[in-house]
Amino acid sequence: MKKLGLILSFAAALLFIACKTNPFTGKQTLALVSNSQIFPMSFQQYNQFLSENKVVKGTAEADMVKRVGQRIAIAAEKYLNANGYQGYLEGYQWDYNLVQDDQVNAWCMPGGKIVVYTGLLPVAQTEAGIAAVMGHEVAHALANHGQQRMSAGMLQQIGAVAGNVIIDDPRTLNAFNQAYGIGTTVGVMLPFSRGHETEADQIGLYLMAIAGYNPDEAANLWLRMKANSGGQEPPEFLSTHPATDSRIANIRKMAPAAKAEAAKFGVTSFK
Repeated sequence: MKKLGLILSFAAALLFIACKTNPFTGKQTLALVSNSQIFPMSFQQYNQFLSENKVVKGTAEADMVKRVGQRIAIAAEKYLNANGYQGYLEGYQWDYNLVQDDQVNAWCMPGGKIVVYTGLLPVAQTEAGIAAVMGHEVAHALANHGQQRMSAGMLQQIGAVAGNVIIDDPRTLNAFNQAYGIGTTVGVMLPFSRGHETEADQIGLYLMAIAGYNPDEAANLWLRMKANSGGQEPPEFLSTHPATDSRIANIRKMAPAAKAEAAKFGVTSFK
C-alpha cells in the first residue's frame, strides 16, 4: 500500500503542476511533456519523412498548399496576438509540403510541420477545401493535442501500474488488466480523442475564416469526404473521430461564429 500511495501522490503532483491554458478555449489542459521536448523529435521525424517520400515542388497544387498554409499561419498569429498570447508560437518552424501519395489525408506535426497528400486534392476540390483541412490540422498543433494525448497515455500507464501494485491474485490481475485496457480506451481515451477532433474543427473554422476562406466550405468538404469513403466508418464510440454526420452538423452550427470572429479582423468576404 505504501508503493500505491507513492504512485498516486506522484500522479496527483503531475496533474497539479503540469497544466497549460488552451488559448482558444481557455480550458486547462494536460502537459506532462513540454514543447521543448516534443518539437525537436517532431522536426527530426518530419525531415526523415520528407527524405523518404516524394515531395511535389513547382506545381500549381504545391504552390497552393504553401499559400494556404502561410495564410493559416498568419491567421493563427493574428488571433493569438489579439487575445493576449504574444509569443505563443515561439519555437514553431512552419513548413508546408505536398507529398505524392493516394491517401486522402493531411497532417500537421507539433511545431508547424505540415504535409498534404496529393490524394486529398480531388476531394478537397478547391482552395477553400484545402484550407478547411489545413486549418483543422494546424488547430491540433496549436491546441497541443499531441502533447495532451502523450500526457493522457502516461496517466493511463500510471493507473495500470497502480492496479498491478494493489492486486496480488494472478487471475484477478489478469481480469483487471483486460478490463482496464478496454475500459480506459473506450471510456476515456477515445472520447478524449473525439473531443480533440471537435475542438480542432472549431479552431480550424476560426483560422480559415480569419485567413479569408469561407467556413461554410468545411461542411461541404466533409460531405465529399463521406461520399469518397462510401459512408463506411466504425461506430462512433469505437472511433477516434466523431461520426461524419455529427461532424457536419456541428461544423454548420459553428460556421457563423467563425465568420463573426473573422469580422473582428476586418474579414467580411471569403473565398
